[in-house]
Amino acid sequence: MAGYHDDLRLAHVLADAADAATMGRFKALDLKVETKPDMTPVSEADKASEELIRSQLQRARPRDAILGEEYGIEGTGPRRWVIDPIDGTKNYVRGVPVWATLISLMEAGEGGYQPVVGVVSAPALGRRWWAAKGAGAYTGRSLSSATRMNVSKVEQLSDASFAYSSLSGWEERGRLDGFLDLTREVWRTRAYGDFWPYMMVAEGSVDICAEPELSLWDMAANAIIVQEAGGSFTGLDGTPGPHSGNAAASNGLLHEELLGYLNQRY
Repeated sequence: MAGYHDDLRLAHVLADAADAATMGRFKALDLKVETKPDMTPVSEADKASEELIRSQLQRARPRDAILGEEYGIEGTGPRRWVIDPIDGTKNYVRGVPVWATLISLMEAGEGGYQPVVGVVSAPALGRRWWAAKGAGAYTGRSLSSATRMNVSKVEQLSDASFAYSSLSGWEERGRLDGFLDLTREVWRTRAYGDFWPYMMVAEGSVDICAEPELSLWDMAANAIIVQEAGGSFTGLDGTPGPHSGNAAASNGLLHEELLGYLNQRY
């Protein structure tokens, strides 16, 4: 962990600053919300949080590149910070407390950039999760007050809890039949959505989850946390890591079956 300890500490500092900014505007009656070209909402809090994180990174890590949802890529080099200032903006603007700031550090290596540090901070839930490459995954209030996380040991789909975000995305991509077959096979389904299912996979309270369309900033932090908790994080095509434009995460034991259902063609 020595290699990434300072980066992980910095990610926590960034998350603390973001939490203060986002909680300060959560449920504000005068919150300004716009619609982006892809028809998704963005609030003033999304923009302010990303600007805050970028400014702190530019001071603390001036040589590192930064990729964020709201302001794109800045800088070059083998190290790249990836930021989603508010994952779950639709929840945020409606007053639903399930949203988080996602912060990841990625390093260039074989197969391109891979996450080596990840922090997911959900202040309205009072929760935070994090991981660094080779050091395990943790949840708690701070680095000094944390519990190590491990994925579940469930081996049968009939005993598994499956989490997802919505039905529409699967239908739009012609994958709904396989998705529904999977829901009939498992013990339990819940549509928690966004970052939360991945964190529950890492904690062992959910066994499998998947989403059909995502961006890198939606996945980078989640991927390293799930992997360091002992789980699998791939695209729906089985490619490890957060680069496939979609995601499947599991305790590892159920991963091949998960992918099999979601790749069914009729």
